[in-house]
Amino acid sequence: MTTTVDLVPGLITTREAIAAAYGCGTFQGIEPADDAGKVFVYSDPSAGEEYGYTFDGRAEDDEFGPLYLYTGAGANGDQKPSGRNGSILTHVEKQRELHLFVAHGRVPGGGAMQQRYIGQMVLDPIKPYDVRRAPGQNGVMRDVLVFRFRPAEGTTPAWTEADKVPAAGQTAIEVTAPVADVPAPVVLPKQSGTKVKKAEQHSTPETVADIPAGQRKVLRREGELVKAFAAHLAAAGHETHSFQITIKGEPGALTPDLYDATDHVLYEAKGLTTRANVRMAIGQLADYRRHIPNGKTLRAAVLLPSEPTADVKDLLDEVNVELVYQADEGFAGWPLLSSQP
Repeated sequence: MTTTVDLVPGLITTREAIAAAYGCGTFQGIEPADDAGKVFVYSDPSAGEEYGYTFDGRAEDDEFGPLYLYTGAGANGDQKPSGRNGSILTHVEKQRELHLFVAHGRVPGGGAMQQRYIGQMVLDPIKPYDVRRAPGQNGVMRDVLVFRFRPAEGTTPAWTEADKVPAAGQTAIEVTAPVADVPAPVVLPKQSGTKVKKAEQHSTPETVADIPAGQRKVLRREGELVKAFAAHLAAAGHETHSFQITIKGEPGALTPDLYDATDHVLYEAKGLTTRANVRMAIGQLADYRRHIPNGKTLRAAVLLPSEPTADVKDLLDEVNVELVYQADEGFAGWPLLSSQP
C-alpha cells in the first residue's frame, strides 16, 4: 500500500484521505487499519455536547504529563470494552500505532469535516479508561468508556487551547458503580519502525516520559483495595455505589471511590499508607461531601491498605475523618459494619 498522507502533527486532512492511504473506514470514530498496523481515532467534542456530555478533549496535565480523553464507541446502551473499543485497548498487544485526530471545521466549499492530526498516542499504562455516566443518542443514561491517551514516545502533540475538555454546563450528580475497576496493566510500546515526525511550529517539550512501574502498582493496589472492601460490605448486606459529580463551569468530573448507602459513609482509598496520601484523601473527602445529598450528616472515612502511624491516626481524628484499613483477616477500624458485634 502506498502511503500518500504524511502523518505530521498539525496536518489538516480528511477521513477520506486517511482511508485512501491506509485502508480503513470513514464513518466511525474508531477506525482500525489492520494491514497498515494502525488504529485511527477521530475526536469531535461538539458531538458529545449535543447529547449532554463533555468528556472529550485535552485534560489537565498530571504528574505523568499530558493527557487526552476520548469517549468510546456505542451510541446507546452501556459501552463495552470490545469491538472498536477493543481495538484501542489491544493496540499495544497487537503492535498497532494509535493516531488521534480532532474535528477541524468543514472543507471550504464542501460538506466534509476536516481533521487536524494531533499525533501518535498510547493508552495510559496506569489506567486505560474511566467509566462515566452520560446520555446516549436516545437520551437514556448509560455507562461510557472514557479512554485516557498519552503522547507516544517522540511525539510532540499538535493540540491547542481550544482542544481542552469543555466546562460542564451545569452542576449534576449521577449514581455510579464503585470506582473499583482494576484494568489489566498496559505497557508503553517501544518506538515502531514508522517514524513519527514533529511539526516545528509545535516544538514544545510536551512528550511523555515512561510512567514509573512502582506508581502503576500503587494505583492497581488501590483499585484492588476498593474492590475487596466493596465485596466485604456487600457480604454483610450493605448497598454500595459511587457518584459522578460534574461542576458547572469546570471540566471533567469528581468521582469518589466508594459510598456505603446503608451507613451513609463516603470512603476515599489510597494505595499507600503515608501522611501525604492521607492528607490528599482528607482534602478529596472535604470536597466531595459538599456535593453529596445529606452531606451534613455524611460520615467520611479513609480506606488504607495497612494501619498508619499513631500521629496520622491523630490527624484523622482532629478533622473528624474515620479510618478503615486492611488487616490480616478482613478490615479493621471504624466505621465498619453496623451489623458487626
